[in-house]
Amino acid sequence: MKILLVLTSHDTLGDTGEKTGFWLEELAAPYYRLKEAGAELTLASPAGGQPPLDPKSDDESAQTDDTRRFKGDAAAQGALANTKKLSEVSTDDYDAIFYPGGHGPLWDLAEDDHSANLISSALNAGKPVALVCHAPGVLKNVKGKHGEPLVKGRTVTGFTNTEEEAVGLTDVVPFLVEDMLKDKGGNYTKAGDWASHVVADGLLITGQNPASSSDAALTLLGKLKTV
Repeated sequence: MKILLVLTSHDTLGDTGEKTGFWLEELAAPYYRLKEAGAELTLASPAGGQPPLDPKSDDESAQTDDTRRFKGDAAAQGALANTKKLSEVSTDDYDAIFYPGGHGPLWDLAEDDHSANLISSALNAGKPVALVCHAPGVLKNVKGKHGEPLVKGRTVTGFTNTEEEAVGLTDVVPFLVEDMLKDKGGNYTKAGDWASHVVADGLLITGQNPASSSDAALTLLGKLKTV
C-alpha cells in the first residue's frame, strides 16, 4: 500500500508580512495513522525539498501527541526535508493521495495543474483522494470526467467561513474554502467550528479542520479496503 502526501511550497501569508505553509497536525496525525496501517508513504510538494511549516502550527498550544512524535522522528523529518517535486510523481505509482492543509495550498496547489491532474487521474483510476481543512481548496480547478467542476453535485466539506473569521484571515486568503466549494456546485456540509467532520463521497474524502485530520486518514484507509 503506497500513499502520496502532497504538501504546499507556499510560505507567504498574502500581504501581511507573516509566514504560512502546511499545518503540522494535519500532516503528523495522518502520517502516523497511515504508517501504523502499514502504508509506504511518499511526500511531495510543488517545489520539492523542505516545505514551509506554518509557524502558528508549531506553537506549543497547537501541539498534540502526534506532532510531538513527528518532530522527534528522524525518519519523518528526513522525508519532510526531501519531498519529491510534484511534477515528477505519477498516480500510477500510488494507491491513494492525501493532502494536508494549512493556508499555503490556497495560493499554490489550488492553481497547480500537476496537482489537478493528479487528483483527477487518481479518481478516474479508482484510487481514493483525501484532503483536509484548507486542502479541499485545492479542488478549485479540478475537473470531472465531463469537464465540469469535480465537486459539482458531490458532498464535501472544508474549513468553514466562521473558522476563517475566527483566525482573522477572511480578508487575507485568496478565497474562502466554504464559498468556493459552494460556488463550484458542491453540496457543502459542516459540523460545529473546530469539531471533527469528515465526508466521503465515493472516492473523494474531505475533512473540515485540523481536528478532522486523523479521522480523514482512517476514512481513506477504509476506502482502500473496498477498492
